[in-house]
Amino acid sequence: HTMWTQLLQKLHQSSLGYQLQKQAEGFIKDLKQEISELMKRSSEVEQLSRSKDHLHLLQSFSSLKPAGTVLKRVQQYAVDVTLDPDTAHPHLILSDDGKQVHCGEEEKDLPDNPERFSEELLVLGKQSFSSGRFYFELQVKGKTGWVLGVARESVNRKELITPSPEKGLCTLGVYENIRIGLEDPAVHLSLQKVGVFLDYEEGLVSFHDVDDAALIYSFTGCSFTEKLYPLFCPKVNVTNDKDHELDLEIVSYTYPYKLFN
Repeated sequence: HTMWTQLLQKLHQSSLGYQLQKQAEGFIKDLKQEISELMKRSSEVEQLSRSKDHLHLLQSFSSLKPAGTVLKRVQQYAVDVTLDPDTAHPHLILSDDGKQVHCGEEEKDLPDNPERFSEELLVLGKQSFSSGRFYFELQVKGKTGWVLGVARESVNRKELITPSPEKGLCTLGVYENIRIGLEDPAVHLSLQKVGVFLDYEEGLVSFHDVDDAALIYSFTGCSFTEKLYPLFCPKVNVTNDKDHELDLEIVSYTYPYKLFN
């Protein structure tokens, strides 16, 4: 009996050791690739530093960061987010698992509780953030209009809102595939997945094109003093009759190198 127990323990340890070895090999492979990219970029920086063409220097320097490095780092802070039905505008239809939302054609008869948005087509996540770093992803493929971001707990839920950090909203809005409502010029976007990253202490909210591993926009220097909630709006495009039928879908995301859940 003891012999079999010892044998099983050794097999279990061997299996776990193999899994950890494979995960470690994955880490090492990624690190080697990143080091290789950094060495290549370092060489490019050295060459650019000798350039007397300052405009060319600035344009080139903006593209020197290894693609995907920033995204990989913020994805380490992925959290599981679900929608809060008590906050959803009566036009919104949520899936049973709280991962999908779209806009219905008719307004449902729901109690006008204090948490519910009654004017804007918005819904919040159940999870709140009051310190630390957090990241979540949304599937937006096929949709031409939506809003994503974070909202402070005290955001006005009973009136129309002009999105801004001062009003308690750090959001990215898209209308007919055009980025809207930000200080920078309007930009055409073709997105499938969008990542939202929050660093509470740093006052940072950033939005990422997951497929291209590119930064879309960042709010910096924000002063957060209360709970923040994920915010979702599945429809801002009133001219597209089919857009409201498509779901905004929260991606169930686990960072691939997390050893234990």
